[in-house]
Formats: sequence, C-alpha cells, structure tokens
Amino acid sequence: MTRTRKPVGQIAFVGAGPGDPGLLTRRALDALVDADQVVYDRGVPESLLAHVRAQARPDAEFSPAEGVPGDVAKVLISAARAGQNAVHLVAGDPFGHDSVVKEVQAVARTAAHFEVVPGVGQAEGVATYAGVPLPGVRTAADVEDVTALDFEALATAVGRGSLALAVDAGDLAAVRDGLLAAGVDGTTAVGVTGDGTGETQYTTTSSVDSFVAAALGFTGRVVLTVGAAVTDRDKLSWWENRPLYGWKVLVPRTKEQAGVMSARLRAYGAIPCEVPTIAVEPPRTPAQMERAVKGLVDGRYAWVIFTSVNAVRAVWEKFAEHGLDARHFGGVKIACIGDATAEAVRAFGIQPELIPSGEQSSEGLLAEFSPHDEILDPVGRVLLPRADIATETLAAGLTERGWEVDDVTAYRTVRAAPPPAEIRDAIKSGGFDAVLFTSSSTVRNLVGIAGKPHARTVVAVIGPKTAETATEFGLRVDVQPPHASVPDLVEALAAYAVELREKLAAMPAKQRRGSKVQGPTALRFR
Repeated sequence: MTRTRKPVGQIAFVGAGPGDPGLLTRRALDALVDADQVVYDRGVPESLLAHVRAQARPDAEFSPAEGVPGDVAKVLISAARAGQNAVHLVAGDPFGHDSVVKEVQAVARTAAHFEVVPGVGQAEGVATYAGVPLPGVRTAADVEDVTALDFEALATAVGRGSLALAVDAGDLAAVRDGLLAAGVDGTTAVGVTGDGTGETQYTTTSSVDSFVAAALGFTGRVVLTVGAAVTDRDKLSWWENRPLYGWKVLVPRTKEQAGVMSARLRAYGAIPCEVPTIAVEPPRTPAQMERAVKGLVDGRYAWVIFTSVNAVRAVWEKFAEHGLDARHFGGVKIACIGDATAEAVRAFGIQPELIPSGEQSSEGLLAEFSPHDEILDPVGRVLLPRADIATETLAAGLTERGWEVDDVTAYRTVRAAPPPAEIRDAIKSGGFDAVLFTSSSTVRNLVGIAGKPHARTVVAVIGPKTAETATEFGLRVDVQPPHASVPDLVEALAAYAVELREKLAAMPAKQRRGSKVQGPTALRFR
C-alpha cells in the first residue's frame, strides 16, 4: 500500500523594514505572496500591512503575534506541519529582536524548513529618512528592553560617533536618564522621529537635556538619534523636505485613472485621497459602436481620433468582443489629443501618427490637423469615438476642414455616488490642502456630489478648459501647467509648494502669522 506523502510547508521570518512599503525586499515580497498564514508584530505599521494584504493571496490569513516567543513558534510550526507556508512579519530586521531569535532557535530544533529574510533595521533606516548620517564609529539598535541597555557603551559611541535607537515613546525618559548618568553632555544634539518612513513622519530636534519634553505627544515606536550628525538634518533631511510633504491632496478622478496620479503625488510626499467623481459605462445602444468597428475593418475611415483613455479602452473592448486585434487598424491613421491617450494606444501595439506638439486640447489638435484633400485623401471620413457629454468643438472643426465625421458615443460618463460624510466635510471645511482637476467634468461632478472646496484649498487644473469651468463654479485657480498632462500637473503643484515655502521663509515672523497662505508649508513657519 502506497501512502501519499503530506506536503511540508515553509516558515519564513521576514523583516518588514522601518515601515515604508517601498523598503520591503524582493525576497520578502516573494515570501509574503506565497504565504498561507502571516503572523505580524504590533510594531509593523498598518499602512505596510495594508500593502502586504493587497499583494498576498486572497485566502491568506493574517493575525497579530501574541504570547511569548514559544507561543508564536508553535503557531508557525503547526502551520508548516499542516502543509502551509507561514510567515512571521517583524518590524526592522528579524535578528534585531531577541524574541524573534528565540523563535528561530525553537523552529531550528524541529524538522521544519525555515529561512530568515533580512530587513532594513528600524533605527538605521529611520535615521537615514530623517537625514541623520551615522558615519564612523556608530551604534544602531532596535531596542525591546531599555533596562538591558549598556549606557556606558552608548555614551562611548556618542563620544566617538553617532547613535540611533528605536524605542517605545514611553521609554524616552529612561533613555535620557541613562545617557546623562553615563556622562553624556546634556547639550548633545538629539533628534526624535515618529512614524518613521511613514506619510506623517515628523522629527523634532533638541538636546539630551530636553528631548523628552520636545517629543511630548509622540506615541508608539520612535527613533532617537544622538550626536553631532543630528545637526546635519538641515541639509540632509530629504523625506520630510519633499515639496508636497504632508499635503492632503484630493484626487477627483475615475477609480481606474486615479492610481497613476496618486503614485506621482506620493513621490513628492503628498497624502492623496481618491474620490471617484464619475463612472464609465457602455453606451445605452451599442449599434453605433458596432457600425464603427465594422467600418474600421472595411476601410471606411482615413482617421480615428482618440480624445481620452476611456475612448481607447472602449474601442479595444469592442474589438475583443469580435475577435479583432491591432492588425485590423491597418491603413487607418490615428490621432490622439494628448500624451496619456497616446500611451494607451501604444499599449495595444500601435504608434499614433498625430499628437499635438503644443496645447493638448481639441483646439491644439485642430491646429495641426490637415484639411481634407480629395487627391491625397481618397477616403475622407473620420471616426471620433467619445463620451456622451463631449463638446462639439472638435467635430465642428473637422467638418470645417472638409472631413466627414462619424461622432460616435463610445461610452457614457455618469456621476459617481457621493463620498462618505467625513470626506464631504473635509472638502467644504478646508481639510484638504489641494485639489487636482483633470477635466471640466471632474469639477462639475465633485461640486455636485460633495460641494465646493474651501477657499484655503489650492486649486490645480490641467488646462484652460478645466480652468474656465473651475472659475464658473467660483473657484480660484492657483496652478495650471504649461503642458496639459498628469505628470506636468503634479510637477506644477510641487513647484507651487516650493515657491510658497520660499515666500513664507522670506517673510518676517509677524507677517507669517498674518499671512493668508494656507497648507502644511505655511504651518511649518507658524
């Protein structure tokens, strides 16, 4: 009789790093993606857990680590014996925690297969994000038990170089007393960083004598940096000095489109809040699009003009329904109103013939679109697949240039449901530092479902048409990029924030307090 061998699971002790999901190693992500069960420590930030859950398998179980090291080890070993892959996710580096080392030792005494995936140490990683270098002789440690610290050795490290410790905020007073008792000069520079590598990381600088009072209000794990290197923060603090750091930015776009803009905003330090204002739905009657697709295949059109990513998506979805692909665009020229639309076309393996080199709008496209010539253009018809609420500017301009235009409804835009009450209140009360509008419809729909943004909110628009609509609704337009694209819009907002910071820095203190300039940039000077 042949017995089926029961599969054996793997155990991984994975370092989550100091908190920024971008600092997870590739190996760590691989282990988490393969995990059936993830046990996580309380020191792992919720934002990082949310990122991990999004990457993990839908049926993966997540639970907090509870009990002594032996209890956690038993959970991991039990899962492995049941054929599951189990991960213990810890803040910083696994071997930076004595309790995790004991767990690894317990697992090593069994036949279970295990690995230890290193992570960026919490103390060292946060020190770098805070702009405090740790050159020369240094000490960086993630501390679980402050009473076990060798303060004499720490004092020596401060005297010869720098020191970084990750501790609980409640233990700061004990660390201060230990450093002073070991002979560290009370005037030695100290930095205390909360929410290290997170969206709201904040560092206060003071001295050994005063850092406990300076860190009043900090909770959870903090990183303490001690030594002369703390004074270099003015020049090296890159994370907190990003142009939009701490700005809460409203992103009113469709759910599918908001991700790209939010990623760019995060790179500049902003905290984006996505509020879908429109939803995209198929046309009520598909007959127009059916005829258009048949006309494309039959050579009825000389040009197809795409004015949005949604239009590109709608046409390709219709192609897929009929088993067609990019080859069936042979002989048809493609024009795109802007770079984002062109990228969507290229994603399907086609290179557009025309993208406006100047203003990326209907007027900009018309300015470069050649009039119809009966000799050069034996086929004189243009397909214009668009939204149901699109303006007539482009179709009318093409007709004036001698083209026959099939203006086809490729998709419908409908107003999205109102956001939660707390979001609506924040919009109207100035809870957002900026709002980015990428079309006239986003302006109309946001005001329709949530109300007008507060006067203190910075209003950034992608182009002149959107600016006109914003003005019609009584909004003050603060930012408009010279080139209508999402990257340029975010870049323009970042540049505006830098100008705001420089303007405020040049003001006398009394004028700063009376300034009408709002947002995090202003608050830092008050």
